[in-house]
Amino acid sequence: MSTDELLRWRPEFPILATTTYMVTHSLGAMPRRTRDRLAEFADAWATRGVRAWHERWWDMPKEVGDLLGRIIGAPPGTVLMLPNQSTAQSAVLSCFDWTTPRNTIVTERLNFPSNLYLFHAQERLGARIVTVPSDDGMTIDTDRLLAAIDETTRLVSVSHVLFKSSSVQNLAAIIDRAHAVGALVLADLYQSAGTVPVDVHALNVDFATGGSVKWLCGGPGAGYLYVRPDLRAALAPRLTGWAAHRHPFDFDDGPIEYADDVARFANGSPAVPALYSAMSGYEIVAEIGVPAIRAKSLRQTRRLIQLADAAGLRVVSPRDDHARGGTVVIDVPNVVDRLAEEHILVDYRPGAGIRVAPHFYTTDEEIDRTVSAIVAAARDAASPATISV
Repeated sequence: MSTDELLRWRPEFPILATTTYMVTHSLGAMPRRTRDRLAEFADAWATRGVRAWHERWWDMPKEVGDLLGRIIGAPPGTVLMLPNQSTAQSAVLSCFDWTTPRNTIVTERLNFPSNLYLFHAQERLGARIVTVPSDDGMTIDTDRLLAAIDETTRLVSVSHVLFKSSSVQNLAAIIDRAHAVGALVLADLYQSAGTVPVDVHALNVDFATGGSVKWLCGGPGAGYLYVRPDLRAALAPRLTGWAAHRHPFDFDDGPIEYADDVARFANGSPAVPALYSAMSGYEIVAEIGVPAIRAKSLRQTRRLIQLADAAGLRVVSPRDDHARGGTVVIDVPNVVDRLAEEHILVDYRPGAGIRVAPHFYTTDEEIDRTVSAIVAAARDAASPATISV
């Protein structure tokens, strides 16, 4: 009988002692050592005061960015931590002049809404948005997306893994097509980094963004931005601030003189507590290795699908291992609250169903328990109420 070596990490996550945690795609479980990291921040503030800025805090967006870079294949010095993905994507969007003939942003209808809001906001600056539709509400046809990219395209912005269905998109094909017509690619790695292997350097992607909340177990407030290093010098973000200045502590007035490194995409002062909280998750994921996490994820998501099929439940996530991220979506009513009563945490998305996400710390028994609970809750939700008179 094989042994699941990754289960040795379970004691590192306190919530697992009392909860069947199947909602990592929304908020990863907190590592025990994160409490110590946050205490480090508090101790530095309490004992070092303003000196902490120059002793560590100011450089943490790049220091922690390098930790994240190990997970996504980014070379040192190419990842900058920012408060959230919306800020990171906004920094990229602010680099471009949308009044030229090459003014199109190509994206997919199933991109995360926050990204779509940002893209449409660029229409006020002259951008044209081309949104590739979905035939089934769960996947995007790659050929249709590639056909939408042409010589008017400035930026292609897509999700590596779609949030609603956990469908994996073909980043390599999208990047090749975009580069062939002179366009750049911004990849959203939020639903893949930490559970689906990705190598931004090997892919030759131009920009990548994401956050620490999900599979990276890093908590909120720690987004990230990767920029292909040979592009940096030609980009001047309009979304900027003193942290992006080459010599920020000279306090120069007038137009900004951008930093030569990835800090040129910074803006205001960094969210230091969030950077402390993010490090432990990054270290654990890097130590385990995403390939090992992916292998277990595929095995357990296959098990989820098999159990759902046996129970007669409709699965809307891809069945092909290569096409499926770390989440399985089951088309049942919203029974999240009912499952929470049994200390099973999942979530629900309208038009999709219940999203179930095992991670490296999940047991096979928890997979079985979760599906059994969904079956019972969905059956009860479908049963007519009994009225006593």
